[in-house]
Amino acid sequence: MTERPPVPGDLFARAQTVAGLRALADFLEANPAIPVRELGADYTTFARADDDNAERAEIDRIAAALGERVEDETGYGGHYRVFKTFGRITYCAVHIPAGHRAAHKALMSYAPAFPTKAA
Repeated sequence: MTERPPVPGDLFARAQTVAGLRALADFLEANPAIPVRELGADYTTFARADDDNAERAEIDRIAAALGERVEDETGYGGHYRVFKTFGRITYCAVHIPAGHRAAHKALMSYAPAFPTKAA
């Protein structure tokens, strides 16, 4: 697979995300009375490509960069993902196969037939 060059908007989003995470860490460190989640938090990103093979390749590339193995649960309705934990923060990259997305969309098309009770 040929690696795609970064898109300028992606670079901007990346810079803002990294700066935001650093600012949050600095804030939490400077304000010990502010609570944090006892079990940490997740940072999840989803593969963005033209087809399932390209998205799987993107997850494979991320897995190599993280030094982690991919979990392939697509054979029984799951996702193709990799994750790595940094302290109590987990980074997760996920590919949801097109067939699974389509099935979910079809299932959710019935949701309006089952209105929820307003509070």
